[in-house]
Amino acid sequence: MIAIIDYGAGNLSSVKKALDYLGAECEITQDRDKILSASHVILPGVGSFGDAMHSMEERGMVDVVKEAALSGKPFLGICLGLHLLFDGSDESPEAKGLGLLEGKIVTIPRDTGLKVPHIGWNSVSFKQKDGIFSGIDDNSYFYFVHSYYLKDAAEDAVAGITEYGVPIECAVQKGNLCAVQFHPEKSSSAGLKLLKNFIAMEG
Repeated sequence: MIAIIDYGAGNLSSVKKALDYLGAECEITQDRDKILSASHVILPGVGSFGDAMHSMEERGMVDVVKEAALSGKPFLGICLGLHLLFDGSDESPEAKGLGLLEGKIVTIPRDTGLKVPHIGWNSVSFKQKDGIFSGIDDNSYFYFVHSYYLKDAAEDAVAGITEYGVPIECAVQKGNLCAVQFHPEKSSSAGLKLLKNFIAMEG
């Protein structure tokens, strides 16, 4: 069973709908035991970094999310769910993230001539072509909605890069721990392939 973590801030229904379409058993849950007993875990997210961490802390879910991510089972962060895996974000300097990966979450520069937030389809150049990225063509297009992005992540964790005025480290994969800035559940066949690969991953 795939546990989709409900911490009060996330576009949960679209993720579940995509998994249902792929025939995966999944459940939206806040239950500690269900999250820890699940074969796979997804941390989705929309909204602000600070609100998300505050919501997670209020529900007493910080430790269980960390435990699930460090358990060795396949774990996928989506959009804001990627940001939350790091120490913090320029969006909410007062908020402490989960601190599971090295890197910085910073604002997309406003002086590139491009609109912020970045909303739309961008191609992704993959540095890793295994795990959840197996069988996905390099420079495939995925759907993005974000104003902040990852930079300076550990080189061995960066799996994909897109360009939006600046290079954006938009995918990471380190062992069982994976995360993407884009929304695979809204990214047509390439996104569904990524989710299918995630479902097939073993812990």
